[in-house]
This record gives sequence, structure tokens and C-alpha cells, in this order.
Amino acid sequence: VQLQASGGGLVQAGGSLRLSCAASGSIFIINDMGWYRQAPGKERELVAVIISGGVTNYADSVKGRFTISRDNAKNTVDLQMNSLKPEDTAIYYCWRYQRGVHYWGQGTQVTVSS
Repeated sequence: VQLQASGGGLVQAGGSLRLSCAASGSIFIINDMGWYRQAPGKERELVAVIISGGVTNYADSVKGRFTISRDNAKNTVDLQMNSLKPEDTAIYYCWRYQRGVHYWGQGTQVTVSS
């Protein structure tokens, strides 16, 4: 399975960005998808995940600001990020879990200036 992420960039605090990730390869219909992030000097952390049935889970720090969605027909997952804060600055990684295996995208940089 390959994950191709896009949509990162530089934005001012209070702005918005949308990340997208497309999965290809050996796709299994039952899967979880989501986003993690890693800031400099910190461990990778969960941002938001969405399972096949559509149930979502968010980090407390992004609740009410970020929205995750998926298109099962296209094997894509998006992350709409609003009201961005400087502390959201990190490399964002697309993630997929299927058949007991975790897959990671290459990461996309999100930088929020104050």
C-alpha cells in the first residue's frame, strides 16, 4: 500500500489548510485511515483517525478546529484544518491500518506563523 499526501504549506495563525491523502496498491475494504504529526523535538502524535464505518477520533488539541473525512470509493482521507495555531506546526503523516499492518505516507510540512 502506498500513501501519497498533499496540501501542506505555510499559513498565518487563524488560517486554514486542507491535507489530502490517497491510498493505492493492495487496498482492503476494511481499514482505518488518519493523520499523525511530529513537531521538532517531539514524538509523533495522533491528530485524527476515521475508521471504515465513519467513526472519528481527534486529539483534544484539535477538536473543534480540524475535521477528518474519507471517501471509500476513492481510498482517500482528508483533513480540514481551521483556526490554525503556531503549535500546529509539524510534519503531518498520512496513516492507514489494514489487515494488521500500519502504513505511512512520506509526510507533508505544515507551518503556522504567528
